[in-house]
Amino acid sequence: MAGTGNAAAIVVRPYGAEDLAAMRDIWNEVVDAGQSFPQEDRLTAEAAADFFAGQSAASVAVDAAGHVLGLSVLHPNNVGRCGHIANASYAVAGAARGRGVGEALVRASLEEAGRLGFRILQFNAVAMDNAPARRLYEKLGFTPLGVIPGGFRRPDGSYVDIALYWHAVGKALLS
Repeated sequence: MAGTGNAAAIVVRPYGAEDLAAMRDIWNEVVDAGQSFPQEDRLTAEAAADFFAGQSAASVAVDAAGHVLGLSVLHPNNVGRCGHIANASYAVAGAARGRGVGEALVRASLEEAGRLGFRILQFNAVAMDNAPARRLYEKLGFTPLGVIPGGFRRPDGSYVDIALYWHAVGKALLS
């Protein structure tokens, strides 16, 4: 996420069935690391297909050769009177970090959230020690909302604080 050296070669597009294996592998890599996703269970092939199909939007970042470098999922953060608030998750393959993949995914999800009629994109649990993600979000104009002490449990049983972030999208940018 740190740099954008090859960002011009990165394309973010809706995922297709041909992307599912790579998406599952990248998702599971992040889950296994236990540093940023709250999920503890790996996705199977069947669960991955259902999970990604169940999102409001799921996208992949690919290089010029079409290799999947990362992915994003976008969905409502809540329901009813708070249904205009979206939530998103991003996963970048370890080998692709530092190439601008995360930035491309976040920018694309902000645009997609607006197209889908959301007014806000909110992140509920950004680990305070995930400095690359926090720098990226703040660079892109996300506002920190506060800190929840010990809100994220690591695989070793230790806890780290989490920050919440938000950003206006779509019609909210105009009003």
